[in-house]
Amino acid sequence: MENTKLANLLELVRKANPLVHNITNVVVINFTANGLLALGASPVMAYAKEEVAEMAKIAGALVLNIGTLNSETVESMILAGQAANEAGVPVIFDPVGAGATSFRTETSQRIMKEVKVSIIRGNAAEIANTVGESWAIKGVDAGEGNGDVVALAKKTALQFGTVVAITGKEDVVTDGENTFVIKNGHPVLTKVTGTGCLLTSVIGAFAAVEKNLSEAAASALMSYGVAAEKAAKKTIEEGPGSFQIEFLNQLSSITSDDVRKHGKIETL
Repeated sequence: MENTKLANLLELVRKANPLVHNITNVVVINFTANGLLALGASPVMAYAKEEVAEMAKIAGALVLNIGTLNSETVESMILAGQAANEAGVPVIFDPVGAGATSFRTETSQRIMKEVKVSIIRGNAAEIANTVGESWAIKGVDAGEGNGDVVALAKKTALQFGTVVAITGKEDVVTDGENTFVIKNGHPVLTKVTGTGCLLTSVIGAFAAVEKNLSEAAASALMSYGVAAEKAAKKTIEEGPGSFQIEFLNQLSSITSDDVRKHGKIETL
């Protein structure tokens, strides 16, 4: 896969300014909204069960994130997800902390059962626990696991008929047949809360403009990783607070040419 096609999706996002409906966790609402705005998408955060179905139907993509879940929010997610399915709107799911508690694990599995998820994005432990595989987890962070991430991603994709994006030191994206490994990003991303959650919403923005969802996810990961590298280079001596602000700046200022030049992607 040439970088050029994937890199050009960034400009499509900016041109289309897609509406991304986020039912996400309370820790990251502001950062997620600002990140999507910086990128060129249009965020909306609607949670009330009285309106989520209506909002999901008019969105370009729906993002479900269980970072700070409660039973009422779960019901809203199911309603929104099913409405998005009816309207042909892609659903991107982030099973934050699946495996840490039975409530999180059961909720993740319920969403995968009751909603047709277009893309699932998480670390290896979250994906594994969502699909009933064994993998260690610490809080909402991946613990040490010895599994084969590519094999896990492919198995999950084929089992659920979805695109799987497993993020870590290297990111794996697959629909079960076509598999990409993306090697962009920077370790400082792990020092700022919400960077993974924002990434899931950014994938939603790309999925709103590209029907090939594995390419949409791969492009989003490359663009996000390149922006992080550029922000880290400017702020590495200052720390994560400065990085967070500069990262928003870089999401706004990176070009398709930047992604084409600096994107590190391998097709398996």
